[in-house]
Amino acid sequence: MSQEQTKTVLVGVTGCIAAYKACQIVRGLQKAGLRVKVVMTPHATEFVGPTTFRGLTREPVAVDLFDNPSAPIHHVSLAQEADLFLIAPCTANVMAKIAHGIADDLLTTTALACTAPLLIAPAMNVNMYQAAATQENMVVLRRRGVGFVDAQEGYLACGDQGKGRLAEPEQIVAAVLERLERSQDLRGRRIMVTAGPTQEPVDPVRYLTNSSSGKMGYAVAERALARGAQVTLVTGPASLEPPAGADVVQVRTACQMLDAAQQAFAQADAGVFTAAVSDMRPAQPSDRKLKKGSGDVLDRIELVENPDVLASLAQGRRPGQVVVGFAAETHDVLDNARAKLQRKGADFMVANQVGEGLVFGQDQNQAFFVFANKVEELPLLSKADLADAILDRVVELLP
Repeated sequence: MSQEQTKTVLVGVTGCIAAYKACQIVRGLQKAGLRVKVVMTPHATEFVGPTTFRGLTREPVAVDLFDNPSAPIHHVSLAQEADLFLIAPCTANVMAKIAHGIADDLLTTTALACTAPLLIAPAMNVNMYQAAATQENMVVLRRRGVGFVDAQEGYLACGDQGKGRLAEPEQIVAAVLERLERSQDLRGRRIMVTAGPTQEPVDPVRYLTNSSSGKMGYAVAERALARGAQVTLVTGPASLEPPAGADVVQVRTACQMLDAAQQAFAQADAGVFTAAVSDMRPAQPSDRKLKKGSGDVLDRIELVENPDVLASLAQGRRPGQVVVGFAAETHDVLDNARAKLQRKGADFMVANQVGEGLVFGQDQNQAFFVFANKVEELPLLSKADLADAILDRVVELLP
């Protein structure tokens, strides 16, 4: 790897007995041809001294906010140098601080200032790992696109058995390399994402809709942006903050979504159709609120079929455009997804089972990727991780 191509990994080390393994991680990253810099919490220096990392990296080791007079805003300069920020091991305390935006030392301040991908390898006592607060913090961070190298089951330094052991250095190095490979693989590409539900008005105060929260589509948009794409997000009503950097088009009805998606997809390299578009709409929405017992036809609303956004755009696409559809099914998930794939003309379908608290509004999702000639079963993933898996397949399909 030439000097111009060399990427910089900032390794954060926190106060944990597993801190000694960070030396092996640093060595593994260097062997992969990466430049490595280290930032430590003061507590981490109780386990491994900065001199050790300085000897390994031949770089200054950062511990204190004011320990580099040549860099008056040290946390900003460190953050700007990083192509990826790895925190390994990461304690429950540091993970909680990052989840809640607390920046009270050099490592957490750098994390808040860093716009590069963040990868966390947690390590702690099993009870701390399983604590509701820790699990909730991990959900918050995953939702923001933070990557995790999950802790392992095993014998812990405290003598307990269970999950909380730092992943093996080789696994952590492999996760860094994978994340770096992804980091800008969509640069120069245009991705169109549809998200959320649609609302079909019955009268000025009522409408037909569904339970989609928009979380999956917003996660795809966020991860595509992080990977360098230009993103247009065509979204139905959703109580989510649109991802910074996306061109956001707000729509309400299926017909509006079709119009907006057609315009965006014409310029796109790929379309990811996560929106839960209403199949039907009232034929004649009332211009006044319908009343019970007044002769109004609340119980006899005539419905007509909505346009099929996915099928319309898939069938009219130009050569080389990639189309990803979603199949949310309550039963016979794979059979229905295969039929939908053939009927709609997508490159592959992301299929999952919905209902009874599954998928809609949740932060995790278990899905299948259904292609014409194969099916990939994925484990339960955060929606950010599933978004990355979807985009990995999109990258493979793009010319």
